[in-house]
Amino acid sequence: MSDKAKALLEGGPEDLPERIVPSPPPGADVKIKLRGGYEHFRPTQRDADTPEGKLPVYEWWERTEIAE
Repeated sequence: MSDKAKALLEGGPEDLPERIVPSPPPGADVKIKLRGGYEHFRPTQRDADTPEGKLPVYEWWERTEIAE
């Protein structure tokens, strides 16, 4: 991973390819494309200790389907 800011994803599907992802702009959600849809994660007020240091935690809150 690059030297950019990172975030920890919590909850959602167990088969997410990554749990540590590039951090979005402040206040924005993280959106991960997975199996024909998007998994959405919202920022929390929490941080977590990870192998990559202390990172902000984003919680899963919904899935949306991609229109075909």
